[in-house]
Amino acid sequence: MGQTDIEMPVLLAPMAGITDLPFRRMVARFGAGLVVSEMVASGEMITRKPSVRAKARVELGLDLPSSVQLAGRDPQPMAEAARMVADMGARIIDINMGCPAKKVTGGASGSALMRDPDHALRLIEATVGAVDLPVTLKMRLGWDDDMRNAPEIARRAEAAGIKMIVVHGRTRMQFYKGQADWHAIAATREAVSIPVIANGDIVDAASARLAQSHSGSAGVMVGRGAQGAPWLLAQISAELFGTRAPKEPVGSELCDFISEHYGSILSFYGRDLGLRLARKHLGWYAERAQAPLRAEMMVAETPEHVLALIERAFGERIAA
Repeated sequence: MGQTDIEMPVLLAPMAGITDLPFRRMVARFGAGLVVSEMVASGEMITRKPSVRAKARVELGLDLPSSVQLAGRDPQPMAEAARMVADMGARIIDINMGCPAKKVTGGASGSALMRDPDHALRLIEATVGAVDLPVTLKMRLGWDDDMRNAPEIARRAEAAGIKMIVVHGRTRMQFYKGQADWHAIAATREAVSIPVIANGDIVDAASARLAQSHSGSAGVMVGRGAQGAPWLLAQISAELFGTRAPKEPVGSELCDFISEHYGSILSFYGRDLGLRLARKHLGWYAERAQAPLRAEMMVAETPEHVLALIERAFGERIAA
């Protein structure tokens, strides 16, 4: 990928409100080919407000093996935002053409761009031309079953200078319903010579192996499967590509790990907001580990109480 090589072809998908900097740091600790930032709206990025840009600089976590994902509908703001994050130290810029959320597609961004390939290509060309960095693209199979145009867009994107493409195996109109069609990703892989990464419903090494086999992809991108398991990407990479297997935390190490993640969330967001935002992560850890006291952790009102519950929930299960 030009200036940036991805040695471990297992990537963390961007997920709004989930793959924040504290979570990306936990994933990167075990190993990941790339951790992609939460989506950054190009229009907001280019605002003149110093506070917005300062906040972005902190949240991007550019010391990690990280890609900054930009979303937008107009070429000029996308190009300007790309230059900004490049100046901040970004290593890779990713263009969002896959988000299905109505608030994004309603503004003609995300997967809505797949309805107008000519306009999408103008946006891609502007972004690629604005920076001397690898630019990648994340998209879906198409807008709906009548417009499965990922291969066409991929060919044109490669010609415009895109270095890697991630394809989620659903159309926009499917949102996250049904099963991701990994076989359908193969048409995009056959249309280009750059790496194509398979995404959608990859939750463990077995599903990752099937996704890669059915699509012929160069690697996989993991999203919801990593919730409550920051070590999953490294485990998949070890199974599929023979990289070093991570040491999954168990026993007291798991308690310490979850407590550390919790503390990093509070430090990043502040006590009150962090207390609320951490709950979903604690819930996923508890669900995956089949630990008790999940309900209590969801309503605890002080960090001290939460930390005590973490110790009890995971410690008691281990002792048993």
